[in-house]
Amino acid sequence: MTTLSSNGALSEALFEMAKPGLEVKFKEYDTLLNECINQMAIREGQRVHAHMIKTHYQAPVYLRTRLIVFYIKCVLLDDARWVFDEMPQRNVVSWTALISGYSQEGHVSQVIHLFLQMLTSGTAPNEFTFATVLASCTSAIGFHFGRQIHCLLVKNPFESHVYVGSSLLDMYAKAGKIHQARYVFDNLPKRDVVSCTAIISGYAQQGLFKEALELFHILQAEGMSFNYVTYTGVLTALSGLAAVEQGRQLHAHIIRLEFPFSVLLHNSLIDMYSKCGKFTYSRTIFNQMSERTVSSWNAMLVEKKTKLSLMASLFWLCYLVAAMEDKDVEIFNIISTGKDGVEVIIEHCGCVVDLLSRAGQVERAFQFNREMPFQPTAAILCSLLGACWAHLYVDIGELVGKLLLEIEPENPGTYVILSNIYASAGRWEDARRVRELINERAIVKESGISWIGPAYIHDAEKDTAKT
Repeated sequence: MTTLSSNGALSEALFEMAKPGLEVKFKEYDTLLNECINQMAIREGQRVHAHMIKTHYQAPVYLRTRLIVFYIKCVLLDDARWVFDEMPQRNVVSWTALISGYSQEGHVSQVIHLFLQMLTSGTAPNEFTFATVLASCTSAIGFHFGRQIHCLLVKNPFESHVYVGSSLLDMYAKAGKIHQARYVFDNLPKRDVVSCTAIISGYAQQGLFKEALELFHILQAEGMSFNYVTYTGVLTALSGLAAVEQGRQLHAHIIRLEFPFSVLLHNSLIDMYSKCGKFTYSRTIFNQMSERTVSSWNAMLVEKKTKLSLMASLFWLCYLVAAMEDKDVEIFNIISTGKDGVEVIIEHCGCVVDLLSRAGQVERAFQFNREMPFQPTAAILCSLLGACWAHLYVDIGELVGKLLLEIEPENPGTYVILSNIYASAGRWEDARRVRELINERAIVKESGISWIGPAYIHDAEKDTAKT
């Protein structure tokens, strides 16, 4: 039986186990359970458990814990809990195994409750218990409890343990407490790739892109090895800084490392190149991906991830493909029915107005703007006003301009565009009157500024003054 199990012949081993008169002992049960865990063989593992119960086998703590691990591996938490509750004795591994199962499934309240029960029972947690519990302390309730665990760790020798320290700094980083996370990181006697990745990703997620890159370069100079998750965090920082040259260098470095394919890493590369304006590169990476997720499509179709998600991306795609504004309205009408579970929001309406305006269908855009179930925002009206100027729709432009002046009377752009519309139509007196309003209301138009790179800002008006 042991030989059959070890060789992967699980069905044959179970057939031998079921033979009448055969006494199955610890070694056989252990081998069978290990093979069931490795293969995630639910039915076979349940047969082993049933055989123990039927033969009245008094399994020791170790085998009962292996049963818990088996059920957790097969995502049968209720069965794992039943085995745990039936145990006459438990050790730290039993408690940690069940806590880990609830943690993996995101049951924070159960994790906290079990940990408190463990402390009450007199079983002392080890470093793996603390690391597992801290991994669940990322929600608002969990973070409050995690800080209490940190206080407990100060009294124990586990605070400086690499597993516990990594979980602790990850908890602080995900809660936005990046300074506390850095304090934990700096006080770790030994660092590994997990702790380094947690702190770098924490900086990047908080928008501290420069700090993330500085720490990455320091750790790189110290000889630290990184995994693909680390590079995902670094790419996020490079995206935030629009540092395309450093991004290309990092991409080349990642290729040389020959990591196994990772959707997460490829999505980060697409996002980085898109935000740096290198759409050819992002499209090349996208085309080479053997597997794609919703995030892959979102990263490729739209540069910024907003709650518009894929629907906004479809609208934008219609704009990229010529003469597809009718398809854009069709997409909107489909999602308006609610059959796909998508709730229409004002940003969807803004996309339709913008794309009809860009296509020169200003009258349709204006009519849609009047009939949509939301009050138009200044951004939507600005898009429509710009289209009126570009396509010389004076009457509509006049109406939209007056609406905008009521909503944003301090926005100089409205006055300028409205004045230009009047001037284009030869209505010079109206154009002069709008220009005078700017001076009367003491509205100052800011100089135009464009982003060239991380270290350079181009001020158009200042450069004009110099020439």
